[in-house]
Amino acid sequence: MFHRTIKLPEAHSFFLFGARGTGKSTLLQQEFSQAHVFDLLDARLEEDFALHPGAFAERVLALPDDVRYILVDEIQKIPKLLDAVHRLIENKNRDFIFLLTGSSARKLKAGGANLLAGRAFMRQLFPLTHKELAEKFSLIDVVSYGSLPKIFSLSTDDHKKDFLESYAQTYLKEEIWGEQIVRNLTPFRKFLEISALHSGKLVVIANIARDVGVDPKTVQAYYQILEDTLIGFSLEAYHTSVRKRQKHAPKFYYFDTGISRALARMLSVFPKENTSYFGDLFEQFLINEIYRRNIYERLDYKFSYLQSASGVEIDLLIERPGKVMALIEIKSTTKINAEHSSALQNYADDFPNAELYLLS
Repeated sequence: MFHRTIKLPEAHSFFLFGARGTGKSTLLQQEFSQAHVFDLLDARLEEDFALHPGAFAERVLALPDDVRYILVDEIQKIPKLLDAVHRLIENKNRDFIFLLTGSSARKLKAGGANLLAGRAFMRQLFPLTHKELAEKFSLIDVVSYGSLPKIFSLSTDDHKKDFLESYAQTYLKEEIWGEQIVRNLTPFRKFLEISALHSGKLVVIANIARDVGVDPKTVQAYYQILEDTLIGFSLEAYHTSVRKRQKHAPKFYYFDTGISRALARMLSVFPKENTSYFGDLFEQFLINEIYRRNIYERLDYKFSYLQSASGVEIDLLIERPGKVMALIEIKSTTKINAEHSSALQNYADDFPNAELYLLS
């Protein structure tokens, strides 16, 4: 059991979004053990409420008076239930607090679902951070297999590989095909492999489209699906002009190194230290770690990367409200020398007030 650092509201309804397997249900059942649970992954319950949405409110109102917390797992399965949730929150006779989980906000947004207009806060859950893992944290293990909670209940490398491969197939089957987000899985499957191989690198849409065998607009739509289903996030190129930021290629990071390795079909390749492959995964791990902590601690930092015309690159720029900018260069080596800080020194005059960090 891990202590999660995310701060959840206790006196207000909220959505808890997160990719499959991040531990949303487990966390809420631990934190709100008295909650009454409606699990929409239960096929029979989902069918009942899909056919008769009014039955949901009837069952909630029939609960004993001392039941205050209502947990609805995978709310995106039946977006219509949010209208009932809205009415129940407004009910003056009962003080209900709804805990609403989902692995994707895409279906809710696409269908114009009632997102409760401030009546429910928004939170997001990720794989485990190094702080949450505490003494169970191992850099080589997290770089190799990621940090989804299930991984830490598996005792062998083969079992971990089996789980990650199964996760990838479940994502395709249930999240993508089952929700009819993509009708032709073959090019999307190929896209997943190629995009995972490029995790943490510049997204050159035309090149990926050529490799997948689809048009560039389709590739852009595929990347949007990954973001909407919380499988990854984009990092824009830094520029003071928003318009110029949009002209430069972004980077895309999968949300978990284990999942990106599974999708890239690289689980059979062990990431040895002092190799470029280990270095790429180390960078992905660190940027994911910083990204998660920013959201958990609600710091409102803005992230980007920086690359000059000559190819000199800074891995991460952090714009921090009320503080100076931070420039971060990431190196996986255990022996730092002056050469490793050359990129930071190259930009020092351009950002005279910034704090410069070399993380290794």
